[in-house]
Amino acid sequence: MKTHEVPRSTLRAADLLPTGSLGLRSRKVRALLSGLGIAIGIASIVSVLGVTSSSQSALLAQIDRLGTNLLTVANGQPSSGVEQILPETATPMIRQLPHVQAVAPTAKLAGVNVYRNDHIAPGRTGGRSVRAADATLLSTLDGALLAGRFISGDDSPVTVLGYSAAETLGIDDVSGNDRVWIGGHWYNVVGILKPFVLAPEIDQAAVVSFESAAHLLAYNGHPSRIYIRAETEHVTDVAGVLAGAANPEDPSRVAVSRPSDALTAQLQVKQAGAGLILGLGAIALLVGAIGIANVMVIAVLERRTEIGLRRALGATRGHVAAQFLTESLILATLGGVAGIVIGAGVTVGMAMNKGWATLIPAEALWGGLGVSVAAGAVAGLYPALRAAHLPPTDALRTA
Repeated sequence: MKTHEVPRSTLRAADLLPTGSLGLRSRKVRALLSGLGIAIGIASIVSVLGVTSSSQSALLAQIDRLGTNLLTVANGQPSSGVEQILPETATPMIRQLPHVQAVAPTAKLAGVNVYRNDHIAPGRTGGRSVRAADATLLSTLDGALLAGRFISGDDSPVTVLGYSAAETLGIDDVSGNDRVWIGGHWYNVVGILKPFVLAPEIDQAAVVSFESAAHLLAYNGHPSRIYIRAETEHVTDVAGVLAGAANPEDPSRVAVSRPSDALTAQLQVKQAGAGLILGLGAIALLVGAIGIANVMVIAVLERRTEIGLRRALGATRGHVAAQFLTESLILATLGGVAGIVIGAGVTVGMAMNKGWATLIPAEALWGGLGVSVAAGAVAGLYPALRAAHLPPTDALRTA
């Protein structure tokens, strides 16, 4: 008597995708909500990496454009904000140093403020100050005028307003007809400066000539802050000797700084903040993976009859496991793709709003997709194994 061998069941690779997506197609809302967690996590990671890279690129370009060779010298600055004077010899001594390209002395005039008119109460300064300077200030700071002209070396009562000072005073006329009240004298506004990223104190100031300050505002000839441009390759060397040159009698009182260091610190803060948000994105991704695992476990319980019937018709445990694992991978991959699209969209929108060049690291795109697939594999492994080890008779008995 011959026995007939039952042909072994096979599952073609071409059938794996439609079979694995059957549960998702029949429960679309559940699939959408399950993939949302993965999408949020991946979107967070991609957008943070993209926005951080774009902003860092813009900041580095700004540092390169402004230069890292600008140094400032001040004789201390107490909490009151009053700049202490430097010796009169500070400027000529610094100009004699090797590797110094340009020097621009300025003096913040103590007790002298700028007002829109002579009826403003003296205490309402609005944070504005008055600084004496000369024509070297603009070239040394690599600055530019928004409108009008810069001060000249005479004692005429004219002033150039910093960008913020002009805004708060409500002045945009530089024809010489608009005036401000400085130290008990009317000064004609002849220019408005563009913002100084590396010298924000100039933005809040009304700049007058040394001659005018001496003639009308009791300026004593001592600078309080000096800006220096040094040769880029010798910035550290120049910084090391500035204190002694500025105040040979007491160099310890002289503060030497590099304004570009503030932008570098800003870059480091952004990197630290990005790391924190990436951590939150990873948590969202973990929550999404747990959500997928939970949905897949419920799917196994709901589809016991389907599993039992397939096993009774010859499907192997491997086929059942592959079906549910594929379902989990499809769900996570779709969530990952949606997250990449959302994250890229956020990056593009932010970059356009800020005027940055859009920069999304390739590893954020491929890495985001790879992480989502890995999360789907991990999340679907247990439900797939549980479905594969479900006895056919027990599954059919619950039908």
